Amino acid sequence: MTAEARIRPARPGEAALLAALVGRAYAPWVPVIGRRPGPMDDDYAARIAAGEAHVLEAADGTLLGLVVIERHADHLMLDNIAVDPAQAGTGAGRRLMEFVEAEARRLGYAEIRLYTHALMARNIALYERGGFVVTDRHSEKGFDRVFMAKRLDGPGSAATIPR
Repeated sequence: MTAEARIRPARPGEAALLAALVGRAYAPWVPVIGRRPGPMDDDYAARIAAGEAHVLEAADGTLLGLVVIERHADHLMLDNIAVDPAQAGTGAGRRLMEFVEAEARRLGYAEIRLYTHALMARNIALYERGGFVVTDRHSEKGFDRVFMAKRLDGPGSAATIPR
């Protein structure tokens, strides 16, 4: 990944590109969990229209990764983060996570939440290294999920949560 890569809102008309990127990123997890992970079947046109999808774009226009974030009353939800497998190890995922934290602070949130499949141990460990803690584990929509949260204490944290 080059320094010229930037994060921007996904554009109308890019839904198929986002779905393809997510398909490549999540394909290795299908045999692990025994079915398609939820993000593989998301409605990316709706996510784009709602302003929830952001992409990491290379200077040449190639989409390197994406995040889907949702605003809730008391937290920002990281619904999905996906990096093109060709970008593994380049820092693209870290750059997207930094964006999510910066966006949460910009919007006045003091907490980011996410969930992942219980069998995605590598992802859980990665989130824990990034400061997330496990808050719950239960089955939801047919998936065994691990729920995690990260408090944003320190500079930039807001005392109030937007409604």
